[in-house]
Amino acid sequence: MLQNKALIVIDIQNDITKNYRDIIDNINKAIVWAGDKDIHVVYIRHENLSDGTRTFKPNTRGAELVPDLKMVSENIFTKFKGNALTSEEFTDFINENEICDFYITGADAVACVKSTCYNLRKENYGVTVIADCITSYDKKKIPEMLTYYESKGSKIITSNSLTDADMQEVFRR
Repeated sequence: MLQNKALIVIDIQNDITKNYRDIIDNINKAIVWAGDKDIHVVYIRHENLSDGTRTFKPNTRGAELVPDLKMVSENIFTKFKGNALTSEEFTDFINENEICDFYITGADAVACVKSTCYNLRKENYGVTVIADCITSYDKKKIPEMLTYYESKGSKIITSNSLTDADMQEVFRR
């Protein structure tokens, strides 16, 4: 039976920053770990409906999840704003599966990851950001973002700490 936890992969799509290649192996490692631990794996896709934008357009290659991302579930939800909770299908999934703890991976650390972490914490969910599984257009901003996530009550770990001992520590709140 699956746990009431989910690993979220945010916006690892063809139109995302070139920097995703630096973290794809860590994200895939986290996905395998989650699968082994019976943790839900959820993929969030961004689609841009605004006129005048060229990226993340619906039904384009740019909006598709990257081909080197490990796919282990059919839990793929589309959002049109930064915050993943704005996807009704995603919030329905959270409620149906009684998920209360989230592991966050993805892009962009200063936008969609930030907004999703902030709003999950605002709803009092447990949030753990896997630091070496997030990226940004401007990688120099990542340390500042990790400090921000922590200030909002998120835990920060690395993919190397996805072991039983460390995880028991994370959930002994």
